[in-house]
Amino acid sequence: MQLSPQNRSIAHLDLDAFFASVECLKDSRLQGRPLVIGGQGDRSVVASCSYEARHFGVRSAMPMKLALQLCPDATVISGDMESYSQYSHTVTEIIREEAPLFEKASIDEFYLDVSGMDRFFSTTQWSTELRHRIMQETGLPISMGLSSNKLVSKVATGEAKPNGQQYVPFGSERAFLAPLPVTKIPMVGPKTSRFLAEMGIRTVQTLSEMPLEMLRSAFGKQGVALWKRAQGIDDTPVVAYSERKSISTETTFDQDTIDIRKLKAVLTGMVEKVGFRLRKHQKLTACITVKLRYSNFDTVTRQVRLPYTASDHLLMQSAHELFDKLYQRRMLVRLVGVRLSHLVHGSHQIHLFEDTQEDVRLYQAIDFLKHKYGPHTLTRAVTMGTKVGTREQHHTL
Repeated sequence: MQLSPQNRSIAHLDLDAFFASVECLKDSRLQGRPLVIGGQGDRSVVASCSYEARHFGVRSAMPMKLALQLCPDATVISGDMESYSQYSHTVTEIIREEAPLFEKASIDEFYLDVSGMDRFFSTTQWSTELRHRIMQETGLPISMGLSSNKLVSKVATGEAKPNGQQYVPFGSERAFLAPLPVTKIPMVGPKTSRFLAEMGIRTVQTLSEMPLEMLRSAFGKQGVALWKRAQGIDDTPVVAYSERKSISTETTFDQDTIDIRKLKAVLTGMVEKVGFRLRKHQKLTACITVKLRYSNFDTVTRQVRLPYTASDHLLMQSAHELFDKLYQRRMLVRLVGVRLSHLVHGSHQIHLFEDTQEDVRLYQAIDFLKHKYGPHTLTRAVTMGTKVGTREQHHTL
């Protein structure tokens, strides 16, 4: 039975300045200082930054050179995705122990459906105690919003930051959102906000008072979604988190082969495909598995845990290392497979601590062309010609 909005209780938890907070735990001397996480070169990009750095206008994905112009005294740290992944896993396990239903929306963000718990315990008190447990056991600051839906809870979390919490009672969602700028609505990016500003719409209240048909005419289906969000309406369910979700592909050869160069070229092409699909779904992976099936149908697999990533070059490195460990029998190979699992929602850029602006733009350009013209539009030269005599199977999520 679907609960009415009045009976729903959705908590949103978001670790504050996550990467910077982890660095402060590792080195207490960094507390209170402006920190910028990213590559050390001028052409690198900012992966994350502390609130002290944000005070100077530093933002994620900003060129490092510009960040240091805005905040010359900032401490630049290359970043340690392995540590960030481990802390994320720790927080996930705490929530898993306590919450009846939760969704891991990204490496540092969670939704919890605690509907019905108020029959036994105040949902506000329960959520508060969970937040305090996370802070006590990890040392990380975390903010929380609690309301009848995911949208309002997420906005409430943003308003409570840093290291705070806010409860929005049922019936007050629209009043809570009304005075906020439209940019506080999650789906409103720079382009949409500029368009709305040209229409004279700068606050959520003004947006909520606009005729629905006018917004539909201006934005299509997105206009309807904008109007609903401005009213504080969101019936999106919390999707149970499961690390079993995966993206995978397999290639079966028409003729079994022992050609190592061909096998590795096919493997490279397969990683390119699953990496692109990973970024297309805006996911990060923490585990890669390589599978081999020999001509006698013996099948072997090997996997390795990774810091969260969506970068082809990091995935390829791990895939080739796994292949070298697997392929020990020097027998003809019938099938090669790659699977990415332990997926969370997240930006492909957050871990590119050593990549330059050019590297990031290259990934963006390649993915744009693949989105527009198809996934086979661009590929590494080593994979060319590997399609002959093969059959592929794809499995996504």
